[in-house]
Amino acid sequence: MVPRWTALLLFFFVGISCPCSGETSPHKVSCLVEDSRADCSHLNLNMIPADLPQNISVLDISHNRLTALDPSTLRLYPGLVQLDANHNSITGLGLGLCEALPLLQRLSVQRNEVHLLTAGELRNCSRLTHLDLSDNRLKLHGEPFSVLKSLIWLDVSRNKLSSASLGSRPQLTTLVTLVLSGNDFKTLKTDDLSFLSNSSSFRVLGLSNLQLKKLENGCFKPVAGVQDLVMDGCMISSQFLGKLCDELSNTAVKNLSLRNSQQETLINGSFQGLLKTNISVLDLSNNKISRIAQGTFQWLPSLESLSLENNNIKHLTKDTFLGLKNLRQLNLQKALVKTKTSAYPIIDDFSFQPLVKLEYLFMRDTSFRNITENMFVGLLCLKSLDLSWSKIELKTVTNMSFVSLRGSPFLQMLNLTGLAITKLEPGAFSSLRNVTTLVLNYNYIAHKLTGEEFQGLNNVEEMYLSINNQRISLTPMSFIHVPTLKVLTLSRALIGTLDMQPSPFRPLTKLTFLDLSNNNIANINRDLLDGLHNLRVLKLQHNNLARVWKNANPGGPILFLKDTGNLSVLELDYNGLDELPLPAFHGLFQLKELSLNGNLLDYLQNSVFDDLRSLRYLRMQKNLLTSVPWETFGVPLSNLTELHMEHNPFDCTCDSIQWFAEWLNTTKTSVPGRAQSYVCNTPPAYFNHSMTSFDTDSCKNLHLFQALYLLSSTLVFGFMFIAFLVHFQGWRIQFFWNIFINRTLGMKGSRFESLVEDRYEHDAYVIHAPDDIPWVERSLLPLENENCTFFLEDRNAVPGSSRVDSIVENMRRSRKIIFVVTEALLDDPWCRQFKAPQAHHFLMEDSRDSLVLIFLQDVTDYHLNRSLRIRRGMLKSHCIIHWPLQKERIAAFHQKLKQALNSSNRVN
Repeated sequence: MVPRWTALLLFFFVGISCPCSGETSPHKVSCLVEDSRADCSHLNLNMIPADLPQNISVLDISHNRLTALDPSTLRLYPGLVQLDANHNSITGLGLGLCEALPLLQRLSVQRNEVHLLTAGELRNCSRLTHLDLSDNRLKLHGEPFSVLKSLIWLDVSRNKLSSASLGSRPQLTTLVTLVLSGNDFKTLKTDDLSFLSNSSSFRVLGLSNLQLKKLENGCFKPVAGVQDLVMDGCMISSQFLGKLCDELSNTAVKNLSLRNSQQETLINGSFQGLLKTNISVLDLSNNKISRIAQGTFQWLPSLESLSLENNNIKHLTKDTFLGLKNLRQLNLQKALVKTKTSAYPIIDDFSFQPLVKLEYLFMRDTSFRNITENMFVGLLCLKSLDLSWSKIELKTVTNMSFVSLRGSPFLQMLNLTGLAITKLEPGAFSSLRNVTTLVLNYNYIAHKLTGEEFQGLNNVEEMYLSINNQRISLTPMSFIHVPTLKVLTLSRALIGTLDMQPSPFRPLTKLTFLDLSNNNIANINRDLLDGLHNLRVLKLQHNNLARVWKNANPGGPILFLKDTGNLSVLELDYNGLDELPLPAFHGLFQLKELSLNGNLLDYLQNSVFDDLRSLRYLRMQKNLLTSVPWETFGVPLSNLTELHMEHNPFDCTCDSIQWFAEWLNTTKTSVPGRAQSYVCNTPPAYFNHSMTSFDTDSCKNLHLFQALYLLSSTLVFGFMFIAFLVHFQGWRIQFFWNIFINRTLGMKGSRFESLVEDRYEHDAYVIHAPDDIPWVERSLLPLENENCTFFLEDRNAVPGSSRVDSIVENMRRSRKIIFVVTEALLDDPWCRQFKAPQAHHFLMEDSRDSLVLIFLQDVTDYHLNRSLRIRRGMLKSHCIIHWPLQKERIAAFHQKLKQALNSSNRVN
């Protein structure tokens, strides 16, 4: 871990060389001007361009072939505040630079050929705050920096300077940072830094990569207020380190960096001289330290941060960190290393006991035999322990593995990433009752989680179990003891099914983040996320959920998102999805990010996204979408911040993408690659063309044809509908129509006709074949009542009377004559030779239209005429009735028969 002050110092070192944001194009042929910044770098220029906007404030002319900074050209840009001329061949700053640029505050001429520097070249640079002259061949003439009254930061590193002295009298009163790294002086003399004796704000001194052999007494006295001293890359012996610390005694130094200073052994008195300082940060990383003598750090009672990263320490004892009673951060990353030829480094019991205020212990990539019962005893204030990727013999985590942390009540984070753990025993973490974050990524845990493994983790909120080579299987009780969980990751960790009742996640009612990606999950049920009302982020990418949302799935689509109404992020990439059920995203009103990359979606129902009114990020690239209709995407795209829908086989036709093409060309939504990646696949005329070039004006001429097409289609489909309705349901319509007419207009016709027909004794004379008697009794006789009577020869004829007389007389007394037409009737001799002719006689004699034909069988008109001398055309349509084959139509048959019997006999 890099200390905050070191990162700040690095920012000062590199900040001035990066004035322009963004990277320039390798094919740039002219200056780029944006927001008062002009980038003219990498153009092989021999002179400063004179055609730039005069109001620019930042000019980058680095990486060119300039040999001088021409004031006459720079005078065209009086508002320049920052000038970057790095990596050129400039030999001097030249006279009149700051006269041409009166507002200049930052000047960088790193990696040039500046040699002789005089005060005249920096005259009038009173506003200059940052000056970078590093990597030149600087030679100072007189007191060149004495005129810089506002300078805060000065870098003269790697200039082959033979002395650290930049002046003979006090100057640079406002200087905060001075970098002298990489020069040729080997001795820091007593008066070398005396030119800073009046610089009350001076804080940072960079002396890295020097071949220092000697420090004269009192060399740091002129800069006693220095707080950050960086001596990285200096070859410092044990004796020189002691002398350095003695010279820093009684200074204000707080941060000392000795990275890569070739330290091998730290002796007891190495830091004795720092006892009279308030040093808080010491960086000894990237050395070759193999041995730390007992009591080495006892002189540093104020130290808060110590870095021993990247060393080769062989043994830590209970006296190694003696005296560091205020240490809060200890970095041992790669500090204890085992090689093929060396034994495991040793960490004695109680080695960390002196660190009573330690909060952060970093032991990533360390090597030691195992974790003993007393290794971490005494860390009373420990908040975070990082053991990731260490070489420890910890295949099985038992309830005694971390018992030494029982006395660390503030421990919140334990990182066990990459320790090759294969098994968690019941109560493995029972000593860590206050841990809130447990990291177990990149292990080989290969058993079924029963839930007892996490017993005792009473306050855990985040648990990371990802990348466990898909060896963990879950049960309904897996997380029963950790109901406080808010974050759970199981990416590339699971084997087996999640189709179980109840869901293993059911106890996690506080869960806000769930990662189940890369598990090849295929079988789930609708209760998988039951009760997870607080879930905000759900990652399900790289699984096999295609069947889950298919409408053809037995029982229909599995709507497993039904309880996740507060979801903000949903990732379903690469699941083989080829359809989305209409209610898939119902209720997700808070969803802000939806990712469906790499699926097989080609058609989406119109309102499938209608509930996604809060969506801000939509990713649907690499699907099979051919159209982007407004009915489907109008809602999610209305408030979108960023859209990714590239690499789909778009059909560039008016019906498919007219609206989307117009939206692409006018929207302020961020659409990366809109001109290059949104390419038409069809029709051939637009193949491989950008969708943004699609001519939407041609679609407007089609509106009239579309309206005509819509009208004609409506008429055709309407006619087809009526035809099918009449064909299949005409009898029902006619049935209800007859009822309506009969109830409204009556059944007997005019009043005069009713008086005439009162002479009839029977409503109908029924003529049927003997074989049809059962049908007559079953289907006709139930219609008789006090208002309707039938005459049946075999029932109503008077015994002993003449049959011929009976037929004639009763036909005369019947209002209607019914023929029950079957093949048997047509072959009946009495019907053919007497009854049918007699019925004709009455029709002719009385001018009555009184025949009713009931067809029980399909009889041709030719056969009917040949046998009975009757044609269908002779009768009114309502007097020809067919017996239905469907039982539900019998009621309609009866209604039609009643209408025929009650109809008028008058011949129209």
